[in-house]
Amino acid sequence: MAHPLNRRAFLQTATAGTAVLAMPSLARAQDGPLKIGTYGGYFQESFDAHIYPDFTAETGIEIASIAEPTGEAWVVHLEAAARAGRAPADVSMVSQVARLRGDNAALWASFSPSQLPNISKLQDHFIARDSAERITGVGAVSWFITLVTNTDSYPQAPSSWKALWDPANLESIGLLALASNSFLLEVTAQTWFSGPEILDTEAGLDQVFAKLAEVKPNVRLWYRDEGQFQETFESGEIPMGQYYHDVTTIAAAQGKPVRSTFPVEGGILDSGSWVVSHASPNLDRAAIFIDYMCRPEIQAKLARLVGTSPTVRRDLIDLTDEEFATVSSSIPPILPRYQLHVDRADEIAQRWSETIIS
Repeated sequence: MAHPLNRRAFLQTATAGTAVLAMPSLARAQDGPLKIGTYGGYFQESFDAHIYPDFTAETGIEIASIAEPTGEAWVVHLEAAARAGRAPADVSMVSQVARLRGDNAALWASFSPSQLPNISKLQDHFIARDSAERITGVGAVSWFITLVTNTDSYPQAPSSWKALWDPANLESIGLLALASNSFLLEVTAQTWFSGPEILDTEAGLDQVFAKLAEVKPNVRLWYRDEGQFQETFESGEIPMGQYYHDVTTIAAAQGKPVRSTFPVEGGILDSGSWVVSHASPNLDRAAIFIDYMCRPEIQAKLARLVGTSPTVRRDLIDLTDEEFATVSSSIPPILPRYQLHVDRADEIAQRWSETIIS
């Protein structure tokens, strides 16, 4: 199942049905389909096959599916198009860093809670608001990065991220290569200090960088190519690291000697958000689509078909305990400090290169 990798290279009081019934002529009010951009590959194929047809059948709104380029290139493209009064997509799924960059450029349209009644079912950290408390981003999908081990090499699963620093794991670990996708600064802050809030101060950032640098002797691979790590991980060549929970769980179900562990400090919860270009002429229809995607049964469908973690609250979703464990955890997650990776991107990247992966 080659699925969620493309989506992460960068790299979220009435029912939606009630909202649609309240505006029966809306689907006919605009010419042409609603353009939806998602990460390409398996991810887009899953939406095309399992999400869009049911949405269209219920609402009458046709969908034009668009595969976005990864990373922040899509936001740059949307911004340039918006200046010319065009919207290459009405609704886009973007990473949190990309969403924040769009916020800074005043690129996104905003919505009132009454336009998106189903957002009341989402966990609050999946809802982005502007200074006027209007909604500019809504959690589309989420996924976990966890501590993974090869079961042949580690018969007993480690329980803490502290295993990354354990001298017994010399040259045995594979970690994501960037500060902005590994979120190891946040992991270090949560594991060894008072939590990610320490990263908000200069002195705290210094402490966290110094502590994270201590992991370097144990790191055999700083990887950008997820396939490269997965191959060496499954073979036992690099028997420990950080990786995607859903991919690892699927590999384990296929008989590979691997496991994913949610450490006591929590897994890393990353996510993508739905955003709408302010140049879109289809804001009402975009709101109907986003609200539809917030419904618990739709989030459950995504969990089962795509392997994403639900953005809605656990008590509202009908996943069995086994299904939920395949994609998520009840342990409170480590939430990335996305704003840090936007506001101080160049500085963090340079310091990361000089002190962590050098």
